[in-house]
Amino acid sequence: MNPKTYHHISSNPSSVKSRFTRGFLRAFKKIKRQQRLLPTSSSSSSSNPSPRPYLYGRVKIAADKSLALAVGSRRAWSRALLWKIHYKAWRQRSRFNNKKKLLKENKKNKKNKKKKNDDEEVGFRHAKELRKLVPGGEAMDLCSLLDETAHYIKCLITQVQVMKSVDQIYSF
Repeated sequence: MNPKTYHHISSNPSSVKSRFTRGFLRAFKKIKRQQRLLPTSSSSSSSNPSPRPYLYGRVKIAADKSLALAVGSRRAWSRALLWKIHYKAWRQRSRFNNKKKLLKENKKNKKNKKKKNDDEEVGFRHAKELRKLVPGGEAMDLCSLLDETAHYIKCLITQVQVMKSVDQIYSF
């Protein structure tokens, strides 16, 4: 990627947009390198017509992780998103060893989870849906949830802008 194109994406090197761009491009290059190392045989291509779902997941995780790392630990949503990514990776690694144990823990967590009706009582019917959309939103009070939501939306807009720019650069 040439310097002129990079400066087109963001002029402030310490901005969230610049940090996200650098992190995402590093992760994207790593994904592309690993994709080239995958064995390609005619017999495996007939059973798997396209690696797109696998690549989609890898790019999505890379984008989410890069965005959360660019923001840092000062926001609850970024900490929650990083925890979710690391926990999911850990769970996939240990799934084969501890499948029964994880099922028991999930059942126990569902039983211990208490439903909160405070938001409906106050008149905020949509807070429950908002909590599901914002990473870490389940553990926030309403004021923090709204603040984190506003910041998360701004960062998602930045993520979309950068990914559109990257798409234009790589698809010429």
